[in-house]
Amino acid sequence: MFTSFALGNWSGMTSPRSPLYDAVLLDRDGTLIEDVPYNGDPEKVRPVPGAREALERLRAAGLRLAVVTNQSGLARGYVTEEQLRAVHARVEELLGPFDHWAVCPHDDTDGCGCRKPAPGLVHAAARALGTTPGRCLMVGDIGRDMTAALAAGATAVLVPTPVTRPEEVDEAPAVAGDLPGAVDEILRRMRAVQPVVPRTGRAGTVLVVRSDAAGDMLVTGPGIRAVAAGADRVVLLCGPRGRAAAELLPGVDEIIDWPLPWIDAPAPPVDPADIRALTDRLAAVGADEAVIFTSFHQSPLPLALLLRLAGIPRISGISDDYPGSLLDVRHRVPVGVPEPERAASLAAAAGFALPEGDEPVLRLRDDLGLPGRAGTAPRIPADGGTGRDLPAGDYVVVHPGSSVPARACPAQRCTEIVAALAADGHRVVVTGGPDERALTARVAAAGGTDLGGAHDLAGLARILAGARCLVVGNTGPAHLAAAVGTPVVSLFAPTVPFGQWGPYRVPTVRLGDAGAACRDTRATRCPVPGHPCLTRVDPAEVVAAVRLLAPPPPR
Repeated sequence: MFTSFALGNWSGMTSPRSPLYDAVLLDRDGTLIEDVPYNGDPEKVRPVPGAREALERLRAAGLRLAVVTNQSGLARGYVTEEQLRAVHARVEELLGPFDHWAVCPHDDTDGCGCRKPAPGLVHAAARALGTTPGRCLMVGDIGRDMTAALAAGATAVLVPTPVTRPEEVDEAPAVAGDLPGAVDEILRRMRAVQPVVPRTGRAGTVLVVRSDAAGDMLVTGPGIRAVAAGADRVVLLCGPRGRAAAELLPGVDEIIDWPLPWIDAPAPPVDPADIRALTDRLAAVGADEAVIFTSFHQSPLPLALLLRLAGIPRISGISDDYPGSLLDVRHRVPVGVPEPERAASLAAAAGFALPEGDEPVLRLRDDLGLPGRAGTAPRIPADGGTGRDLPAGDYVVVHPGSSVPARACPAQRCTEIVAALAADGHRVVVTGGPDERALTARVAAAGGTDLGGAHDLAGLARILAGARCLVVGNTGPAHLAAAVGTPVVSLFAPTVPFGQWGPYRVPTVRLGDAGAACRDTRATRCPVPGHPCLTRVDPAEVVAAVRLLAPPPPR
């Protein structure tokens, strides 16, 4: 249980709501003020450089501020509650008022749920500020701060200090050089998803494009919904690998499925007749404009040329390369921005914004019949039985496969993870596609129920929506879990940045060697013998992560 040792200043009055955040949560020692161990003396409080000015910028942006801090000196008798209140009063004297103080008074031996890296303080601070963890961003200086934020479903930025370990820097979703730099990043991300010039009318028919795999399609959802909110009709051009995910997205009126030789892998040959047929098909849409969503390593320009030939008068895309006359809206995005925000920022640059009440999270269509968190999950075979309905949350899903081999946890390690989860009392369900039946059978034999090849993508969404937690690599089902609000234990190979491709705004624990030699290589097959970044994941770590994200219900 957390304890607040200050009354706070939030009155419940609301400012115009940001599309991304309501509040910023800040660690105290090392982040706001210099770290003086077990400090009970107000005279020793020294703000970090630029702290007051940085906090005032956040306040001016309408963000609520809370301090979220472990203070084990209380449990150990080194500091009294009165001394702690005096220290906090001095902090506010120097840095201005905070809307809430959330303090864990325990030490590591107490087993509480509030001491970071547990997410309890983040949940408590969000409640006190009248919001949810998903609309909070945490700024801290060590890995405990990042883990607590991510496990609650909040965003996080690490500001390293001399006590920050190198592996904590590697694992962080975002890193800033100092507190003012972290504030720069927070405010930049907030501005990026808001149209500079909002539209005055609806856009007619808009062609949106995301030609890639299922996970890429899912993370583009917020951008597509923003376009749909300002258009009369949305036509989506996708590739064959993303078609199943495209059919799950809200806001899409028509889907055109067409492989593009500069995007799809393996790449089909360039066929002039096929390119002419695609151009004619795009012209037949009669679109008033187009928005080309791409990932950070892709170019919108080849397709933009075809769209020009198809007569589409206004085209928006993200391009570092000079687009000439191919783009009417040339948008640029810094490296490392989460893919859903990258998509939402392009929509904003084109003048589209999510409507009031639509959070910038991943979502699926409302008519899919997904089970609620307290509802009934799909029928899943019981061990040795013919099947029965399991209450939602009564099982953990392990998904061992991946379309990109470098991002898949090795089969033997997945087998050991299933055995460890089963030994901890979890019912384990193993999922996979039709071409992964041999893999899921091997992994499930350690103590799980094998559903390999037994579901399509919509069926997998229903299974995940009823699960307590998903254990998975960096692959499409991780984003599908985020879209249905299911916590994720992310076995994340660092071939691409975690802050860009990790599960978005859903409770998450990241496992794996974030500093491995494959880091940022974008390798599709592991370049390091033995796949050490994931082979070294201890199954006991996975069990602990599941307990952190989804404590078992009482039996």
